[in-house]
Amino acid sequence: MQREDNRKTNTEYTYLQVTAESPLLEFLLANIKNESRTKIKATLRGRGIKVNGKFVTQFDFPLKPGMKIAVSKSKRNNLQLNSRYVKLVYEDRHLVVVEKNIGILSMAAGHSSLNVKSVLDDYFHKSHQHCNAHVVHRLDRDTSGLMVYAKNMETEQILEHNWHDIVYDRRYVAVVSGEMEEDGGTIANWLKDNKSYITYSSPVDNGGKYAVTHFHTLARTTDYSLVEYRLETGRKNQIRVHSADMGHPVCGDIKYGNGDNPLHRLCLHAYMLCFYHPITGERMEFETPIPSSFKSLVQIKTYNLLMESFAYYIFCIIAAIIGIVIFKKVAGCLMKSLFFALIIAVLAAIYFWCFK
Repeated sequence: MQREDNRKTNTEYTYLQVTAESPLLEFLLANIKNESRTKIKATLRGRGIKVNGKFVTQFDFPLKPGMKIAVSKSKRNNLQLNSRYVKLVYEDRHLVVVEKNIGILSMAAGHSSLNVKSVLDDYFHKSHQHCNAHVVHRLDRDTSGLMVYAKNMETEQILEHNWHDIVYDRRYVAVVSGEMEEDGGTIANWLKDNKSYITYSSPVDNGGKYAVTHFHTLARTTDYSLVEYRLETGRKNQIRVHSADMGHPVCGDIKYGNGDNPLHRLCLHAYMLCFYHPITGERMEFETPIPSSFKSLVQIKTYNLLMESFAYYIFCIIAAIIGIVIFKKVAGCLMKSLFFALIIAVLAAIYFWCFK
């Protein structure tokens, strides 16, 4: 096992090398000395653990030999932000990464509107930090997921003017209406707002902004599909418009949807954000779990289909057995009994799928 200290970014890390397969928490408990189980779990929950450079909070995350674990002992991992709408993911003296819940704006749109910036400003004030949250990108009120805010003007200017060079991976996951036909692909067109502030697309330059979205279907049923989107550009309502263009709008989208709203929310979540630190140049990679409610829509439907298939086979087998017993007694010939049993099984199958 190898250990080394790294203070390049004013953050103390202890590096551990994985030599055998193990769940993450079990590995940490065995290899971090002089720390209580409660403290280690708190550090894990507080995004103080990296696995191969990515923050991980899953206690049972499977480790494999060769993986490199970084354990942060910075006090920032113990900071508490008490808000039902905003969860603190990462913080240093230059920026903060948060996970936004649905129902809150990214920044103020009115004097009394609930927004992430005001929540962060209040948090900075209460924690005696002489800074304010500077908005560098936005998520819609009803979109949840990861966001980054600058804590000073210098960081804000660097992020704002070099956003496309600094941010190298940004992904969303959505539940869309209907069954996706394609496993993956790319949508590229021009997006422009009309006078009613509705964004519409055009295959040719309409004076709007060019938008590129890459998509990958993670799971599908006849009713819903779980789709990952990777943004090459970041235009207003880009994913929502492009999903509607494919004929599979995001569920719960009142503006561009088809009325399909199984979760009573916009089913869009920004689950991955990767960028180079604007001051240190360090690779910063953050990922949140796909909302369980999103996965349940697909899993429940898949489970129901499996159960229907199981019931179908059991139904046919029982019908065939009954057919063999009856015709064996009537006809007295096994071959005839099998033939009539086959006919009954086919009729049973037709009945099952027509009247189930």
